[in-house]
Amino acid sequence: MTIINLSLGQADAVMKSIVLEDQISSDVKDTLRVFLQKLTENARSTGKRSRERSLEEALQILQKIPKEALHSLQSDALHQFAQLLLALQLEAVTISSACRKLDQILQVLAEINYSIVFKEVKQYLQNFLHQKQVFSLKDLHIACMFLEDSTMGRAVLKTECTTLLSKVAELIPVVMSEEEAKNGPLCYQTVKVCLQVFQLLPRQVALLVYSKDSVNKSVREVLEFLMSIILGEVSSRDSRLLAGTAVAMLLGTLSDSQCARSAAWSLLQITDTEPWRLTVGELQVDCRPRRQDGVDRLAVCRGLLTCCRNDILVSRHDNQGTCLLLNGLFPFISALCEEKLDCHYYVFQVFTIWLKRLKECLSEVWDVTGAPLDSDLQQHLTQIIWSNAESPLDGVAEVARSAFCLLMEIYEKDCSHFGNTEKRLYVELLNRISELPWESKAKYLLLTAVLPYTGTDKVLELYPALPSHILKCLSNNHLSPCASEVYKFLLQEQKRAFNSLLSALDPTAPGHLHAWACVMSAQRVTSGHSLWGADSPHALNTLHLALSSLDDSVRLAALNLLCCSPKTKEAPSQVEYSSLRDFIPLNLNSESSPFRQHLQAALRKFLVRIRDSCMASVKGHTSKKGLTEEEDAKLKEGVEFVDWLSQLSLVYLTPDSSYQRKKTVLLLMSAVLETCTDTWSPDRKKGQPPANMSTLINWAKVRGKWDFFSKSNLLVLIGCLEDSTNEIRELSAELLLRFFPPSLPDDVTAVLFSRAERLLQSPRVQEAQMGALMIKLLLQKVDRAFEQGEKQSVKLISFLLTKLQHHYLTARNDMLLAARTTPIHGIVSALQRGLLEVPGVLAESITHSIAGDIVSLLEKLTLLLLGVLYGDQDTEEKDVLPSFCDMGNAISSLIGQGGVEGAGLDEDGEENVLLSEEHSLVLTCCWVSLKEIGIFLGSLVERILSLHCKELALTEGELRMASKVFKDIILKCRHWGAVEGCCIGFTKFCRALLCSSDPEIKEIPPLILQQGLSVLQSPRSTSVTRRAAGLPMLILGVLAAEDSSKSRPLLAYTINTLLNTAKAPLPEDWDQTLDLPQVCAVHTLQALVKGSSLGVAVLQYTPVVAILSLTLLSSPCWAMRNAALQLYSSLCTRMLGQQPAGGEGSTHSGMSSPSFFNLYPALQPFLQGALESAAKDLHDSTLLLHPSLYPVLTLLAKLQPGAEEQTRALSEFLPPLFLLAASPVYGVRVMSSRALVAMVPLSEYLATVLQLVEKLPESQDVLCCHNRVHGQLLQIEAVLSRALKTNISQSSLSEVVGRFESRLWLASSRQRCPLVRLAYVDIVRLMRGHCSGAFLTQLSSQLLQEIHRTPNILEVGSATFHQSAVNFLCGDPEWACQAWQSLANGNAVVRLSLVKSAFEGRGWRGTDLQQVIERALQANLKKALLDQNVEYRGAFLTAFVEVMDPDKESFALPRPSPPKLEEIWLQECVEVLFTDLESDRGGPVLISTALCAVSLLLSQSVDLSLLLRWCNLLEKHRCPEAPEALRISCAQALCLCGVSVVTRSLTDSLMLTELSTSLISTGIYLLQDESPQVRAKAAVFASLLCCSRRPEAPGRCFYMQVNQALRSLLDLLLEEFWDSSGALEALVCHLPDCDLNVLLKETKETQCRSLYERDEANVYAEPSVISECLLPYLLHLVKHYPESSTLTKNLEHWARNTADIVNENLTICMQLQLGNVLNPDWLSLLIDPRFHGALYGLFSRAIVLLQLLKKCDSTRPLLDPLSLSTDLQDIQRRFVLNGVFLPQVFIDSLRTD
Repeated sequence: MTIINLSLGQADAVMKSIVLEDQISSDVKDTLRVFLQKLTENARSTGKRSRERSLEEALQILQKIPKEALHSLQSDALHQFAQLLLALQLEAVTISSACRKLDQILQVLAEINYSIVFKEVKQYLQNFLHQKQVFSLKDLHIACMFLEDSTMGRAVLKTECTTLLSKVAELIPVVMSEEEAKNGPLCYQTVKVCLQVFQLLPRQVALLVYSKDSVNKSVREVLEFLMSIILGEVSSRDSRLLAGTAVAMLLGTLSDSQCARSAAWSLLQITDTEPWRLTVGELQVDCRPRRQDGVDRLAVCRGLLTCCRNDILVSRHDNQGTCLLLNGLFPFISALCEEKLDCHYYVFQVFTIWLKRLKECLSEVWDVTGAPLDSDLQQHLTQIIWSNAESPLDGVAEVARSAFCLLMEIYEKDCSHFGNTEKRLYVELLNRISELPWESKAKYLLLTAVLPYTGTDKVLELYPALPSHILKCLSNNHLSPCASEVYKFLLQEQKRAFNSLLSALDPTAPGHLHAWACVMSAQRVTSGHSLWGADSPHALNTLHLALSSLDDSVRLAALNLLCCSPKTKEAPSQVEYSSLRDFIPLNLNSESSPFRQHLQAALRKFLVRIRDSCMASVKGHTSKKGLTEEEDAKLKEGVEFVDWLSQLSLVYLTPDSSYQRKKTVLLLMSAVLETCTDTWSPDRKKGQPPANMSTLINWAKVRGKWDFFSKSNLLVLIGCLEDSTNEIRELSAELLLRFFPPSLPDDVTAVLFSRAERLLQSPRVQEAQMGALMIKLLLQKVDRAFEQGEKQSVKLISFLLTKLQHHYLTARNDMLLAARTTPIHGIVSALQRGLLEVPGVLAESITHSIAGDIVSLLEKLTLLLLGVLYGDQDTEEKDVLPSFCDMGNAISSLIGQGGVEGAGLDEDGEENVLLSEEHSLVLTCCWVSLKEIGIFLGSLVERILSLHCKELALTEGELRMASKVFKDIILKCRHWGAVEGCCIGFTKFCRALLCSSDPEIKEIPPLILQQGLSVLQSPRSTSVTRRAAGLPMLILGVLAAEDSSKSRPLLAYTINTLLNTAKAPLPEDWDQTLDLPQVCAVHTLQALVKGSSLGVAVLQYTPVVAILSLTLLSSPCWAMRNAALQLYSSLCTRMLGQQPAGGEGSTHSGMSSPSFFNLYPALQPFLQGALESAAKDLHDSTLLLHPSLYPVLTLLAKLQPGAEEQTRALSEFLPPLFLLAASPVYGVRVMSSRALVAMVPLSEYLATVLQLVEKLPESQDVLCCHNRVHGQLLQIEAVLSRALKTNISQSSLSEVVGRFESRLWLASSRQRCPLVRLAYVDIVRLMRGHCSGAFLTQLSSQLLQEIHRTPNILEVGSATFHQSAVNFLCGDPEWACQAWQSLANGNAVVRLSLVKSAFEGRGWRGTDLQQVIERALQANLKKALLDQNVEYRGAFLTAFVEVMDPDKESFALPRPSPPKLEEIWLQECVEVLFTDLESDRGGPVLISTALCAVSLLLSQSVDLSLLLRWCNLLEKHRCPEAPEALRISCAQALCLCGVSVVTRSLTDSLMLTELSTSLISTGIYLLQDESPQVRAKAAVFASLLCCSRRPEAPGRCFYMQVNQALRSLLDLLLEEFWDSSGALEALVCHLPDCDLNVLLKETKETQCRSLYERDEANVYAEPSVISECLLPYLLHLVKHYPESSTLTKNLEHWARNTADIVNENLTICMQLQLGNVLNPDWLSLLIDPRFHGALYGLFSRAIVLLQLLKKCDSTRPLLDPLSLSTDLQDIQRRFVLNGVFLPQVFIDSLRTD
């Protein structure tokens, strides 16, 4: 019997037979019809989750039919049903979950008539098992399916077990005969069948194992087959590991425990190098080792641990006190952990499994051993985990943590069982963990495992520095997750301390508000009830404060507090709804990507609460009892909130919104659609909608809500498909595909297709990508766009292929014309997205001939494009790549041939250094097209080969043609982006070929690799490459495609070849100008090490490659040394793993020195030897260069100190490091000092420092080497700085301090070397708090004398020493006062150091020193302004502003008084500053500091002329085109002077009113700035103004969020300055222009004018949003119309100037062709950002004018208010139906009217 193929005809036949059944009611027939439809739907579906869903629904439908009705089915119908289900099972044979569902359906039928169902299954299986052909791969899948997923199948196979094993044994010779079969899926699947037979048919197998007859022959052959796989007959690691599991499973079938134990111990002979015999029951097989690479032992250990019973694992050997688990398997696993195999992750997984089984068998182990676990075993286990805790291999560190948790659990049980209360291991581990540096990630992973068993108190007792270390980690990206886990556990211990924690927090103090939100969230989760009752107004006020904070983290913490709830069905409260309605609109344009993600996550939780609570209410609504009034109100409130959020998202998806806002609202829209629709996502396992979601949706729709999928909404998202950013386009397309109906309206389809066609022909890469995305959308959504009777996908793909052919012909005839009008990259990208990203399209639209034509056409295109770059279409014979200059000349020649005169020349006819527009067009077209061709070709071949479809299969010749295309692009293109992009496709291409079953096809990638290595090894006649050009990428592409589950023979061969090539001696006559094979080999090694695609696989080669790179640094060839250094740098990055971000990221890794040498043991003797060799030559005074010395020291310096005992084992590194302190090379001395820290145990820090101090000369009379003294001081500083971070006592440090103080002469003038003096002073600064007063006085006195001396320019390091001396003196207020007296007459270095110390450290603020610094700065201000040193002038002004500016954060601290402008010298200073500012003298940084300085000086001024000049400067520099530094200084100037001016204008200074409106307007401009720093500073200005207006005097100023600050400034303008002459202009000037006439003309132009589109000066500005924000304030201003003559005059004047503009543009809006059918011109307008800005500006003006016309009789003749109101409402209604949503404030204004 052959496999039954399901068809619609079969399903219909089953249905017809049921219809003919007279005994079945019509209802049951209808139900069965729906059931069959679901089965048909399952057959049609291609996605795994879709099939599961349809089968689940079918099962539920079948189970609802009464059993009595099913019993009445005739036997013929049941037979057909069973056959149908069996056919479905066979078609879904590789989808286990679908087969199980079908089996459940079969079980339902079996309950009706078991014999019929069993008969059908048995008949199929008997035919299947007794077929004459050898099993194929599909047959093996079928066998697995019946074993694993079919209840009936297993029942039949129990009787046919012998037959099945015979068929498997029959297949074994076939599997083992060919290399492809041995290492491919056929072998793996054969092993899997054996495993499942042993696992699921154990009794039947056991009978065969114990049988002495010939029937066990097949079992013996199977066992022999499995053992040969384990022993290395095949190279596939997955097959070998599975075989180990299968053999162990076979042992589990043995009923005789002794026999099973013997067999298990017998398997441990796997390490024997000679043949040995394995006995299992009556089976005996001879085992011959073939490849002892560790995988054999790994497979056996893994199998025994996962499959053996406990009694086998604890079995004794020879009746001794040993057991298999401890004495048999553990030595194997321990050895494997130490061998560092390329499968180390799997090894460590097995180690973790061993710990799990030990935990399970612990009681049996105690019975065997009769004693607790041996302390040596505990130490051994700990060491294995410790050695892997810092492994850079992906996942190993996490597995190490799991293993550590298991070890702690085992140890705890062991101690409890034997009454061990001391538990010393915990203390030892905590001490060891505390010794690790805080930068080590492993520290916190291990700590989380120990904490549950020791408790918080014990941890803090033994590790008091933990809180400070956690704090450091939380500010460090890669350490924060693991530290958070520790912190979380510590908090859980403090659950009951919420009230005391909250009472200790002051929301106005820095950091406390965030802490308050976190503590409240924890309280919310643990208490389980709402915190916003009427009895807690303080909590609510604090919440609102946190929600409006400038700090993103505070706002997020408050949002999480608002949205979280321990119960998902808890309905949100009124407070939560209103708070979110206020919060969300103000936080949609956040710059921070994490903020946007967290916002989406928090709101998703909130929406789930709404949905689940509303679902519960709807359920009550449908019940007889109904809902109470309160429940009904909550239901409506929840539905309305979701609708409001959905509408809000649509309003802000305008093209003129910022990227940040669009990204946020798309994320929110996604959250709404995921949560509140019934759209099922087949690719998601979790997060699917509830089963009865439609009930709630219908309830909402009946009330006019939740219309998520209207045509207008569709147009909004379609408009986003042409966004300038890829993220917005892709996210919009995803929403359209996932949630919107499966087909687009016909009019939308037609317009979208024409627009996609135009975009695909655009030379702009971005626009071509838009067109490609639209093609993909059309292929998935289009329904009736083309003629009936023909597949849409076929039609569209054929259209694209025809277009590509046309574009090729155009390019061949006229490349310049093609680059401008028919570029190639757009069509190629569209084909790639359409054919390969849309399911089913490839199989529907491509045949073998078409696929071959595509490959051929892509080859022609490649040769054509490369020919353009070469300037010669005959590129085949060209061995030498053209340089970039040659390419430029070739393109210029082509342009010249095209008739473009003056190509490449400027206006004067001379050669232009900039590329012409034509040149850019051709170059971009070539490079981008080559990149897209590579990506498309690789993906196409991968997909075609994965389908295993003969109708689509490419021939070997076509595949070789494709490989030639890749080689040409990668080796001849030269453009890195094109090469890198092409390599993405090339790797897919090679991976597909290597997985092929055709040996000839499979040999293509190795051949490419061999050719590449041959080219690399060949001598060159010229130099055309940089870093070996594309050749390394070609080699990397092949190697990355190699199966990672196998032994990677290609990688091993390549590495060895490259190493041998790189090591080869240079020829005697080598030429520096030519490429050397040795250099190319090193560059290729670097590409392999650096490439993320190989990653872990190259780690096993790192020691030998590192040694090679360090050795090659001594090469006489510069190119070789350069290449070796680059290789070494990449290698260090790879070996050290992820680098910590932050302060010490550039100099330190997170890995400790013991862990490093444990991972790479081969490097220790080499690195140590390099140090010793250099130290010996230095000691012998032999002047030899050691090029590898500095790189070695750099690597060691990046390591962290480790645990005590392990670090002590590295003590042999210390002697050479101490000797290298005397190196004449400064860098060596610095790096040796840093390297020393990682090699010294923690407990020996002070002893080492003391030893080094004692070596320092006690006086100048002692003969010494300056280099040695300097190096020793650097080493003292490095070790001491690390020691001081630990908890060392004052007494332990006293001896070091005393000895060091006695060598004070090293800092005096008697020491002639400034570097030595500098190092000494730096050390004293480290331990200043431990030094005696007399010593510090003496040193400070000497340093004070020193800074008065002008150093000789020839004294190396004197300037740095003077700078250090100044910094040291400024650390003590008393000496700092004396040092500041040098500001007037000190040397340039001293003066610069003094002013820098003022703004780099703020310890002087609030002390007497502050007054001294103020006086010194004021006295020297004029002199500084006239100084010619620009750096000093800028630093002085920065210090001046920093010192004279009061601390605005705190209103409690005393404020310095800025000098009065009445003083003549100060007026002169102000004039000098204004002169510089108004003439733009100096760079942006200097101008910005000058602006801040003059702002500070004017803060108390009443001179209107000066303030007006200052205000004009702000208006000049606030514009987006100004440099960022100047815009920041504008915001700073507002804080320094603007607050004072505005505050004074509110009280007694009316003449400052006009200035105040201008300053507020400037603040509004800056709050919309592109730079987050500018916006934040402007928000501070608004916050300070808000604070100054409060009647109470706050302790600190609260900084508001930017959008909150904007509203605050507008409130201030309206409340205090509404009647000023500039108030109206201060608002209107921010409205966008509303001229639609010019805009409509420009949108009709379809020709692309330039290759690149110019960005707006401020891409963050949002004209539509600012219009929405300003409208309420403009309307409030109109309300004040009759109250002020000035305002009346201004409004009437504005109305006269605006009326005609409004009327003209409203007329244009009325004339727009808007109807039920989408117009292409309307879509062009809809996606234009300028249209939306103009529309909002128009509506804002029109609505304000309408209100004014009603109030003012004199303006009424300008326009008819009634007509204006009618037109506005009519336009708004038409626009809403066509994809333009106006904000609610506009709609409310029109409704009110």
